[in-house]
Amino acid sequence: MAVPRRHPRPERPRPPAPAGDGTEYENRPDGGWYVRRLTGVSVIKAYRCPGCQQEIPVGAPHVVAWRADGDGADRRHWHSACWAARERRPPPGGRKAR
Repeated sequence: MAVPRRHPRPERPRPPAPAGDGTEYENRPDGGWYVRRLTGVSVIKAYRCPGCQQEIPVGAPHVVAWRADGDGADRRHWHSACWAARERRPPPGGRKAR
């Protein structure tokens, strides 16, 4: 009996990232995300991290992320460690990050 051949799945096209600003595309279990890592040098405002609900102080390096299938209005500023751990540690309140 012949073993059926498995054809590789075609790679899903990923949305193009905005050009020239260091934005990368990340495919996560909850979908595609655009992610920009900020060094903190140009950060002039404090933000609230949705992962831990703590403040990201002015000048601190952090991550800005938004859904690839959205319009960018859902951009959120995350501590780098909170962004990296968000799949194994839901934000306060028990909700999964979206």
